[in-house]
Amino acid sequence: MTQRILFVLTSHDRKGPAGAADAAPSGFYLSEVTHPHRVLADAGHAVDFVSPKGGKTHVDGLDLDDPINAAFWSDAALRGATENTLAPAQVDPDAYAAIFYAGGHATMWDLPHNADLSAIAARIYERGGVVAAVCHGPAGLVNVKLSEGRYLVAGRDVSAFTNDEERAVGLYDTVPFLLADALQERGARHVPAPNFQAQVVVSDRLVTGQNPASAKGVAEAMLSLLEAASVGRA
Repeated sequence: MTQRILFVLTSHDRKGPAGAADAAPSGFYLSEVTHPHRVLADAGHAVDFVSPKGGKTHVDGLDLDDPINAAFWSDAALRGATENTLAPAQVDPDAYAAIFYAGGHATMWDLPHNADLSAIAARIYERGGVVAAVCHGPAGLVNVKLSEGRYLVAGRDVSAFTNDEERAVGLYDTVPFLLADALQERGARHVPAPNFQAQVVVSDRLVTGQNPASAKGVAEAMLSLLEAASVGRA
């Protein structure tokens, strides 16, 4: 059964605060969109794109030697969808079976503070949907609260870009907060793997991955949950 999945992309365009002219460019990390998209689209699901500001987004990790990246980026409709994203106000959360937060360092500056996207994620989860994120995408989960008042990640096992990985890429002192620490402060149990190794953690209907190597696995885990839910509704 075809289901709709909402991909969240950052609107931010640099590894630093808005207006920081000396900050390196950034955006959503391409393979963290293309590889999950391929898994979910090949299974027959429909994907829409949203960003905090709507409209144009920016790309990081533009590796076109990766054939999945190249196929996505050369598809005018798919590339166009990332350049004309929905705004949160245009999204009906009841239309979606899942929401997926793609990473990229830029997410750290805009996704945590977007209350509209947090509300959409909470609604999808509370309706029985799947919430997923990879690498720095879990920054979008830091402030998601359920209707009962607790944080979505509280009491859950999660995976996200680690402090050691931030050190390894030289951005430990650049990011506005350390993602693994912030998730733990919200009551999550952060489950790390060695640097840059694939790590996917499933906790109920919350799926999280540590880094770009985990992106495909996150989508595969999402697919298993979506298929199980479809069977349950049949």
